[in-house]
Amino acid sequence: MTNLSGRSAIITGGFSGMGFAIATALAESGANVAVGSYIAPAGADKSDAAYYPSAGEIERVRAAFAAHGTRVHAAHLDVRDSDVTNRFVAEAEAAIGPADILVNAAGTTAEQPVCGHSDALWDKIVDTNLTGAFRVTRAVLPGMIERGWGRIVNIGSTAASVGWKDNPAYCASKAGLLGLTRCVALEGAAHGVTCVMISPTWVETELMRRNVAQVVEREGKGRTAEQAMAEIANGNPQQRLLQPQEIAALAVFLCSDLAKGITMENIQITGGALW
Repeated sequence: MTNLSGRSAIITGGFSGMGFAIATALAESGANVAVGSYIAPAGADKSDAAYYPSAGEIERVRAAFAAHGTRVHAAHLDVRDSDVTNRFVAEAEAAIGPADILVNAAGTTAEQPVCGHSDALWDKIVDTNLTGAFRVTRAVLPGMIERGWGRIVNIGSTAASVGWKDNPAYCASKAGLLGLTRCVALEGAAHGVTCVMISPTWVETELMRRNVAQVVEREGKGRTAEQAMAEIANGNPQQRLLQPQEIAALAVFLCSDLAKGITMENIQITGGALW
């Protein structure tokens, strides 16, 4: 029912976490996949909570997806740079075919209060989470509209609607991503293109681990990151952390023909939690 054979998908932030899980699930469903993540140069600022893969991981990721028998492209992608983004999309489409599916999963955050955000830190988070999604969408949307079929899935967060102390840039970027989602959905609706945002609570990824480590460091209460993650899990009504595969399963459904009437929505996966 969710056979995506013949479809081609671009996934940003696809080397790890939810992006990797979604790309894997799409490949398992028959889609060709192009994944990009930011390969930081020597000396780059890594003070945020993002996971930074090395250049050596490109082959590992490519091999993991190629095992599913579909066409694959994996490369460096900096969604904060329009030229790099446009070049990645062009190379991806040359390798796997015109993009039918886009999953904007690239994201970052940093544990800082409002006054702890420098201009550079604020810009990095918003540019990655919000403007980056805009850049990639802008690159693929015209082709989707021309061909009369497209699926765009933005990975949001409960932060889009619930504030979180010491994460103002992250919350603002996800709220903005919801606004972008709705505008893209309306623009594509008459042309067979849908756009939906998936907004999970805490998902057990490397980004979460690094973010929780920053929380623990700022609080200075003697807790370990593992203890803090356990407390977060116990605070969820289901008393657990969401897994990336759960987000991936929904994303695959939203990319199928069965979901053509689902657009402009913010679908939350929370285990019953408000955050």
